[in-house]
Amino acid sequence: MNTSAPTHIYRKRIEDLSVVRKRLDKKGDLIAWFRLAAIIAVVASFFYLIPFGLSYAFLAAIIFLGIFLRLVVLAANNKELMSNLDLLLEINHREVSIASGDYTRFPEGREHIPNIHDYAHDLDILGRASIFQYINRTTSQHGGITLSQWLLSPASTAAIVERQQAARELAGQYEWRQQFQAYGMANMINVSTQEKIDAWMREPNRFAAPQWKWIRFVFPAMIISAGFLTIWGPIPSPIFFGLVFIFFVISGLITRKVTPVYIHLDKVVPEITTFSHSIRWIEKQSMTSPLLAGIQQQYSYANTTASAQVKALKEILDRLDFRLNPLLFLPLNTFLFWDLHQVISLEKWKDQNKPRISKWFNALGEMEAVCSIATLTFNHPLWAFPVMRAEEGTFIAEDIGHPLIADSKRVTSSFSTSGKGKIALITGSNMAGKSTFLRAAGVNIVLAMMGAPVCAKSLTLSRMHVTTSMRVNDNLEESTSTFYAELKKLKHIIEAVNRNEKVFLLLDEILRGTNSLDRHTGSTALIRQLVRHNAVGMLATHDLQLAELGSEYPENIHNYHFDVQVSGEELYFDYKLKEGVCKSLNASILMKKIGIEL
Repeated sequence: MNTSAPTHIYRKRIEDLSVVRKRLDKKGDLIAWFRLAAIIAVVASFFYLIPFGLSYAFLAAIIFLGIFLRLVVLAANNKELMSNLDLLLEINHREVSIASGDYTRFPEGREHIPNIHDYAHDLDILGRASIFQYINRTTSQHGGITLSQWLLSPASTAAIVERQQAARELAGQYEWRQQFQAYGMANMINVSTQEKIDAWMREPNRFAAPQWKWIRFVFPAMIISAGFLTIWGPIPSPIFFGLVFIFFVISGLITRKVTPVYIHLDKVVPEITTFSHSIRWIEKQSMTSPLLAGIQQQYSYANTTASAQVKALKEILDRLDFRLNPLLFLPLNTFLFWDLHQVISLEKWKDQNKPRISKWFNALGEMEAVCSIATLTFNHPLWAFPVMRAEEGTFIAEDIGHPLIADSKRVTSSFSTSGKGKIALITGSNMAGKSTFLRAAGVNIVLAMMGAPVCAKSLTLSRMHVTTSMRVNDNLEESTSTFYAELKKLKHIIEAVNRNEKVFLLLDEILRGTNSLDRHTGSTALIRQLVRHNAVGMLATHDLQLAELGSEYPENIHNYHFDVQVSGEELYFDYKLKEGVCKSLNASILMKKIGIEL
């Protein structure tokens, strides 16, 4: 599959779905006309058939009313199908937009940005124009949290391999993934919904005592029996209506006890519907990879399914909603003790599912995160899944580039390092591509460590944690200068290296906040210290003198550069990483261009 094939598939999906959408729209209009005809037929049956007998008129009216109610159900189902198709069309239009580079209109994940992190800020992992914004296909808050955690924390080697397998399995199943996404988009599942359910789960059952179970059957039996006895004559009407009032008061008192539970759970019904649809979609799919099979296992039951259990919860909550219609609720509650039946059903549901409900939400978030990786895999068939190696400090990349740069503009380079105590010093002229290459390496390591494909022809690496010092800002609130802020970052990096953590360093123009002599002295000392402590990583610098450390540590420090070609007063960049020390500089030309007389 070439890089344009996914976009072609999305465009074809848009065409096919649009045809079906128009067909359903016409079907909806037709059903509306038939409903009108059915209502007219109900009225007409009375008008024309009453002369032949009231029974004929009633029979015809009931038949046409039944037809009308059936058409109402068909209209509701048709509307639901159209809403689902609209979501699927939105998904495919979104994929076409993302393929063209327009992805910054979608959720940024800004709420997941940590205040302090080893690489999130420097590598644009979260926020606007970030990796999260580019790859995110989650719809629930649980999915967004899971995906951001995967981006912010390297997984174990075993977990990386499992996620790779899961992404490969789901990559080609784009119709299944899109429908799963559409279910989630119908009503976003929030963490607050789980928190409400969890809080209710922790509450003791208020209607567990045996007397409640016989009250819900004995009292309705008494009042209904009294009604029949009143019809047959043994019980006078005043006594019956007195009993009705008594039972009305008793049922009302019970309803007051049920109301706090109703208020607590009432707002979760739309999300519970989405939850049930999403779980059912997971349950019915054939999944073989260990991670996907494990997610499915979270929803397994001996005699039923998790989706059926969630649907049952929704139905109980729907029945509690009858209280919103007094004409229906008051007789039901008085004669059948409706609320008592529903709250006992709720508590029974709670006892059956208490150990599982949190796992269901977490599994949903995990599945959404896997689907995000699978979509990235499908959209970029030329990207490679990394090969994990046990040897520490391994990073061997062929044609690696930054995933957020468009294919037409992206320039790739190859780079390799293996073993402890290896530092790549990258020199080069301004704007030649040093910082972009460091970010490309860092972002692809992050993708690799979460189990995703990387923007490279191939990548072999060991499990590692990226640590960066690239963007440093002052903090007026904390009275922190840029230089001191950078020192704090470097202190954190040095401590990690001294603890022999498996980190991959990305350092860009360190100690830029001090004079050139101190900067050179400090940089030299830091590099020597990193070598002594077996650190691994890349350091980009304009200080060509630092490249002389390559002769002092030939086994540990290797020089690379990005250069520029000068033709007259014009500069030409190829943005390709090359071995050796940079020989061409461009700062003087750039200064002349803005009017500085040199």
